Amino acid sequence: MTAAVLGVMGGSGVYDLPGLEDVREERIASPWGEPSDALRIGRIGETTVVFLARHGRGHRFSPTGINYRANIDVLKRAGVTDLVSLSACGSFRAELHPGLFVLVDQFVDRTHGRASSFFGDGCVAHVSLAHPVGPALQARIAAAAEVEDIAVHRGGTYVCMEGPQFSTYAESTTYKAQGFDVIGMTNMPEAKLAREAEITYATIAMVTDFDCWHPTHDAVDVAAVVAVARANADKAARLVARLARDFPADREACPAGTERALDGAIMTAVAQRDPALLAKLDAVAGRVLAA
Repeated sequence: MTAAVLGVMGGSGVYDLPGLEDVREERIASPWGEPSDALRIGRIGETTVVFLARHGRGHRFSPTGINYRANIDVLKRAGVTDLVSLSACGSFRAELHPGLFVLVDQFVDRTHGRASSFFGDGCVAHVSLAHPVGPALQARIAAAAEVEDIAVHRGGTYVCMEGPQFSTYAESTTYKAQGFDVIGMTNMPEAKLAREAEITYATIAMVTDFDCWHPTHDAVDVAAVVAVARANADKAARLVARLARDFPADREACPAGTERALDGAIMTAVAQRDPALLAKLDAVAGRVLAA
């Protein structure tokens, strides 16, 4: 059995994780470049928890400037098996109001120019992303929310835009008409890379605003978003603490097959694989490359 290690990716307004005990900071080198910040490693109850501020403390990195590959790589090297993404988002539905947490289960990627895979020329691989969120992990988050009396909406589609600008009115009304539920700027390619690294992934999408489709919210501004994000941060910390306290000691099998995502995924013949790329894949794909 593999010991369960809970990773927490802190988004806008979440730059630390209150409640961590026996905390140490660790900077892990990655062949993919510099991650957003040092890892904060500690425990909540009996569970090891690894926290990483996605934008860096002080919010230094834009959604486009984040080194998503390095972030996921160092979490993998730290032993993370399950990753909870705390992410600020806008809403396309009146009932998904600011302050509500949405446990999305699907993503639509509208980003461009971001490195979205650890694999490429010299080692080609294709993983399934039909179900990008781990159902068992999401169920545990929902159960923790119920215990803590935190309102959540379970299910929904998160569309990830490039940013850093907020949506145009035409974009917002189009996404709403397409049936998307929330919009953010960071969960892609993060979810894709987590799957390639065989890390089970789930998002707590923290609604900070209605996107500009809403007749009384046609001008989304940073001040309003930050105010709600800060209010959400304490609630998110309480939810994560409950999740960690009730987390299993051993990694659970993921119904989406996350822990075996790379089985049969690599297309490139052994003799044609690029040694330099293989060296960079030691943490992400070592399980299958060593076979």
